[in-house]
Amino acid sequence: MTFEMLASAISIGSDSNHLNPIELFLHADIVVQAIMGGLLLASLWVWTIIISFMLRMGSVARASDDYEDGFWEAQNFEAYQKDRRRGDVPMGKVAGAGLAEWRRNASMKQIDLEGARERIAMAMGSSVGEEADKLSSRLNFLATVGSVGPFVGLFGTVWGIMNSFFQIGQQQNSSLAVVAPGISEALFATAIGLFAAIPAVIAYNRFSHRVNMFESRMQRFADKLHSALTRELEQR
Repeated sequence: MTFEMLASAISIGSDSNHLNPIELFLHADIVVQAIMGGLLLASLWVWTIIISFMLRMGSVARASDDYEDGFWEAQNFEAYQKDRRRGDVPMGKVAGAGLAEWRRNASMKQIDLEGARERIAMAMGSSVGEEADKLSSRLNFLATVGSVGPFVGLFGTVWGIMNSFFQIGQQQNSSLAVVAPGISEALFATAIGLFAAIPAVIAYNRFSHRVNMFESRMQRFADKLHSALTRELEQR
């Protein structure tokens, strides 16, 4: 009922010679309607991910800038790490992993420098990969919608066209007026598929690049910290 009222309102306020998306949806076959509904929900979720990712990356970048600036100015890395207590900052987690491994190696009576270097590097490298995976955890949905969405819409179009030709056979009438509405409704499914897929592909490519850039930044931070920690081990 809600869709019908919305379709009526749109048709009253618009030129009757133009397509009415709501009417196209309402008059489509039930299978095509289900496909359209699924694609619209996917599109809504895509935009939710896009907005939330942009806000999250902005917040993470600002927090990381603040953390990293203070970290290199600190006289004592461990004291700074305890004072900040920023467990949600990726840089802080990388530093925490490196410092924890450094403490374990520094507490040994006989320090194996080569082994310590390798273990500290592995600890921070693992933390870098884990933080990058967390940032990109929801991007797979964008890739899925971007690659599958057009084909799902195409399936709705094929089904709708098949149904239109079936109606031609049932009515024994090949007039364009008979088949055109059904074909329009079917093609609308492909349009919705593209509507969901295009922003998903653009966002996935852009956000993947941002995650890769941030991962490289974390790795540079880890390399710099690794040099400082191993140099301190050598002085013991």
